[in-house]
Amino acid sequence: MTDLPTTLAAVAASSDQALALDAALLARATQMASDLAVNLTIAALIIVATWFGSKWAAGAARRALGRVRGLREDKTVEGFIVQVVRVVVISVGLIAVLQRLGVQTTSIIAVLGAASLAVGLAMQGTLSNVAAGVLLLMLRPYRVGDLVRIGDATGVVQRLDLFTTQLTDADNVKIVAPNSQVLGDVILNISGQATRRVAIDFTVSYSADLNEAREVIRSTAAAHGKVLGDTPVWTGVTGLLDSAVQITLHAHVLSGDWWQTRADLFQTIKEALDQAGIEIPFPQAVEYFGGNVGKAAELDQPPPEALLPSKGQ
Repeated sequence: MTDLPTTLAAVAASSDQALALDAALLARATQMASDLAVNLTIAALIIVATWFGSKWAAGAARRALGRVRGLREDKTVEGFIVQVVRVVVISVGLIAVLQRLGVQTTSIIAVLGAASLAVGLAMQGTLSNVAAGVLLLMLRPYRVGDLVRIGDATGVVQRLDLFTTQLTDADNVKIVAPNSQVLGDVILNISGQATRRVAIDFTVSYSADLNEAREVIRSTAAAHGKVLGDTPVWTGVTGLLDSAVQITLHAHVLSGDWWQTRADLFQTIKEALDQAGIEIPFPQAVEYFGGNVGKAAELDQPPPEALLPSKGQ
């Protein structure tokens, strides 16, 4: 009977210890949840600030580059640097978010350093695009607004990013090409020069006066308002075809006027040749039959009489 109070006291003491432990765990969990909520809130605020900060930094970089005289009319460098600034600001913001959430960035850097070979192999295409973008920015084979042909794609350059080059073709179709592919392919900058040459082939009949035909073509082209006068218009006989004589026209225009001027010259020279009575012949073939048996044999065709049905049929 004397042990009962002792037992009850021991049970009460253990119960008090359990309650104290539960209270401590509850307080610790509450503190951790409170800290996590605070950290998540601050991390969310950092993300929002990073988003708006990246936009502000990009705008500031764009305004600063706009003050540079050599870059005011060249949007290629501006777009590239603005995107780099935006990526740097976002990267700094993400690092700050990780640090706020308790992630040791030094550990992440160490892990990435140890796994750099695997990361490099996995991202070699992406990294090659970035390196190619930097080289394209340095070499400047084209600028924003230039008409270029890259591989099988032809269009106007809209922007040069870290990873891609964006074009728009004549049908207003957006073309996106990886920078590494652009740098490794042949780049034809159609509007890279201030002027372009218009080359058009015309045909006249063999009976036409070739000197007169050349003069009509030359004078008509020279009279066009978009044809430049500092480079003489050239015409010459460049081919003796099956049914016509080919005369080629060379005229120089500003790069921006090339398409419309070429279309105008086709029409105006056709009308001038018609007005001068110079024939532009259709493709034709002449065959001789009848008494000229040799010609029929050369053409490897029977005489017309052989094509008629016999009297007995």
